[in-house]
Order: sequence, then C-alpha cells, then structure tokens
Amino acid sequence: MPFKFSLPAAATLALAVVVSPAVSAKPFKWSGSSDIQTMDIHSQNSALGNGIHAAVYESLVMFNSRTLRVEPLLATSWQPVSPTQMRFKLRQGVKFSDGSPMTADDVVYSLQRAMSKTSTYAIYTQGMDRIAKVDGETIDIFLKNPNPVLLNQLTELRVMSKAWAEKNNAVEPKDIKAKDETYSHRNAMGTGPFVLKEWVPDQRIVFATNPHWWNAGKVEGNVTEITYLPIKSEATRVAALLSGEVDMVRDTSIQDLGRLKANPSLKVMEMVENRTVYLAMDQFRDELPSSNIKGKNPLKDLRVRKALYQAIDGVTLQRVTMRGMSKPTGAMVSPLVNGWTDAVDKRLPYDPNAAKELLTHAGYSDGFEVDFACSNNAIVQDEQLCQAITAMWSRIGVKAKLRTMPAVSYYPMAQRHEASIALLSWGVPTFDALYTLQSLTRTKTTGGDGNYNLGRYSNERMDYIVDRVKTETDLPVRNRLLTEGLQLQNDTVAHIPLHNQMLAWAMKKNVELVQRPDNRIDWRLIKVN
Repeated sequence: MPFKFSLPAAATLALAVVVSPAVSAKPFKWSGSSDIQTMDIHSQNSALGNGIHAAVYESLVMFNSRTLRVEPLLATSWQPVSPTQMRFKLRQGVKFSDGSPMTADDVVYSLQRAMSKTSTYAIYTQGMDRIAKVDGETIDIFLKNPNPVLLNQLTELRVMSKAWAEKNNAVEPKDIKAKDETYSHRNAMGTGPFVLKEWVPDQRIVFATNPHWWNAGKVEGNVTEITYLPIKSEATRVAALLSGEVDMVRDTSIQDLGRLKANPSLKVMEMVENRTVYLAMDQFRDELPSSNIKGKNPLKDLRVRKALYQAIDGVTLQRVTMRGMSKPTGAMVSPLVNGWTDAVDKRLPYDPNAAKELLTHAGYSDGFEVDFACSNNAIVQDEQLCQAITAMWSRIGVKAKLRTMPAVSYYPMAQRHEASIALLSWGVPTFDALYTLQSLTRTKTTGGDGNYNLGRYSNERMDYIVDRVKTETDLPVRNRLLTEGLQLQNDTVAHIPLHNQMLAWAMKKNVELVQRPDNRIDWRLIKVN
C-alpha cells in the first residue's frame, strides 16, 4: 500500500527531541559517489545538495525522519487566516551561527529569494503570491489560490540571514547555469546544527558544531564534526570503509554488498528509495542532433517511444545489471507517493518483436541513430544501465550513441536540453505526485512549471490536470486527478520508467542513524558509540 498522510490545517506540535546521553562526542566521516554543485540553498534543486544543506540551514517545517509527517522546526505553529493566507508563528531565541538573531525579516527574505529568477526552487514556491511580516514573531504566506501541499513544499525552503546575504553581495541566488561564483556558492551561514568549516570541491566538505544552535543538547546525536568525502570510484569508497577512513558509505557498490554484510565489524541498512530511474526523450526539436534521420524527430512519434520502452527488458536489468537492488516500475513515482496505484505501476510488456513492428509502422524499419547521454556517478549502476539498454536497443535496429560524464557536468548539460535521450532519476521530497507531474510533464514555462521537463513534452490534458491539482482542496478528487496524470504520463510514454532504486547504506557497527526513503541523513540523529 502507498504511504498516505494528511496535512493539518493548523499545528501546535512540539518538536520531538531526546536529551543526549552522557557520551563523548565523536567525528563522523561518510562518503558518496558525487559532490554537491553549490552551497547556495536556492541555486540548484538536487537531493544530495538539499540533504547536505540541511546540516547548516533550517526550514520552517520538516518531515520527521521516522514517521515522515510534517512537524515544526523554525516555525512552532501555523494557522490558516483564509483559504489563501497561512500564518506562521516563528520560534523565538533562534540565532544564526554568527550569533545574530533570526528575525521575521530573514524568513520573509529567504522565501522571496527562493522565488527569484535565478532560483531553481520555483517548484516549492508554486502558488505563493507574496510573503509578509506581521510582527517580530509572525509571518504570513499569501497564496494565489489554495495550496493543499504548502507545508510539504516548505520543508525544502531554508532560511538564510538577510544581513549576511546583503553584506556579501549574495542577495540573489547563484545562477547554476552561469560560470560566475557568488559568495553564497562557496560559503554558508544558517541556524542549523552545524557550520560549514571547509569545502574543497570533489575532495571534502567539513562541518563543525554550531555553537549557537537553538536545539543543542536536546537531540539524539553526539557528533561534533562531519566530513563528507565524494569518491567516484566504487572500489575506493568500499576500501575507505573497510580501512576505517570513513564511518559510512551511502552509495554502496552492489558488487560489494555481500562481503560488506559478512564483515562482523560492519552493518548494512536497506530499503526501497523514494526515487524513480527513467529515460527522458527529446520531443521538441524538429530534428535531432547527431541522428542519421534528417528533417524530422523520431522521438516525437508515440510509436517510436513505445518501441524503445518495449525493447527494454526490465527483468534482466533488475536481475543482472542491478543484481536485485531495484524494483521495476511502470510508474514515474514510488509507492510512497500520494497518487500512486497498482494500476499505474504496471509496465508495458517487454516485447522486441512488437517494438520492431512499431518502428516499421512509424517508418523506421531499418532503425535510426540517436544520441544517448548518461551520468557515470550519480545513479546506482548508471553507466552499466545505459550500456545494457544500448545493447537492447541495438536488437531492434536503434543505434544509441552512448556518451557518459560525471554528475557535476552531466546535469547542467541535460538542463540545457543538449541530450536526445538521457538517463535520469527523480525523487519526490514532498511525497506528493504533483511534484513529479509539475516538474517533468507540465509544459515548460518561465514560471517554474516543467522545470525538469528535459524532453519538453507538452500535453493539454496534462497541463489542465497539473493546474487543477495545484489548488484542489477536495482530497479524493485531487487524488483521482493525480492518478489520472500518472496514467496519462504512461499512456503517452512521456518518459520511460525503469525502476525504483534500492538504498544500501554500509557503516561501522558503532554508528547509529535513521535511514530515510529519500536517501537523506538526519544530522541531528547521528550517534557514534
């Protein structure tokens, strides 16, 4: 059954905390496959970056790591004033890491900053009209229309010091597509449990305890320094764990899981991730670059997209390429996401003969050449997946010209629409399918809709569904529309879903933490015994 939750109209929940036991503090080192792209909290919306930013910056509300329910953080309560006005009471006594107090002005500024043109966080500010300070302890968010997932979206909108941004010429977010570097790109100052001590790109990020954190001494964690080491090589990451150089590896090599589980000094935590791996296809250009087909774009033809889908053997990808560490899916969201159903999860059948027939009917009986871009350190087994899919497509005459590159250059390239077909993955931090439909299938606009619609897919009915769901407050009606949108995504082969990833975190046995389906570490809960 999919995980469901409802949002309270008002909340006065107390932030759940546990007093730390009297144990000595410890440093914590961990590793993953890639580095973050920026420390600017409104510049590049990425799962890894958002998770790491949360060590330094805090939001008004957060998802509880164990229940995945929204609870207070920098806001202590919220109450609707009208269907389009939500009032938030701010936590008092909160300071930034330089000792300056967090004020209502900082919160207003930060939410407005997330709405800036150079921000990629419009997906979280959708529906917001303006932000207003009521008094020193209160702010109002005015909405263009009622927004049933406002609280979910606010979990990803973090608060920055207005004075710090003004002092360092970082009032606007860094444009992630531009080469210039703002102060907020390399530096950070928030209200969270840690401060940024050092960031050497592609080498290490070091955080130290924030001496002014408002919640110090009231959480389970006991670490005072956190170091992240981005290590692209799977073998090197595992070697770092086995040698004791790191305490935990998040992106654990599938090939090494068996021996890591057998190691008596280590433990492995596993679960299905709230992340779908898929292929995006250019459905916009009239002619594809690097293709032998001139004057038209084969990917605009539904029959071609369906042929590419049915030529992919999802069972073999799961069994051989992913070694069982994936869950094949026909949906573009995981079962944790509101809107998912068994019906939308059903894949098109693997059928190479049907795929060949579809290509013939579309006028490509001899197949065609197409550019295929792939990351090599961002998605579990990404390069291996692309190699396997390339081989499967070759059996129906489609010659995919595979090119791979590291995440730091791959994603900006994809966002510039420079790939005909691209391997991508999509998590849903709001746990609501609107986030997926609005980002991946809504016609791309300057207002933030379709912000990751890299194939530039466009469908009038889909646009209607997305726009309706944004403001629909009748939850049964809203859920039916979400499911309809997901099914329409399937029927039109807007993308080719592959599978939901499995998480595998390997760590020393003396490490205690909470594994979340969004693949994030809760910095407040890390304990090294």
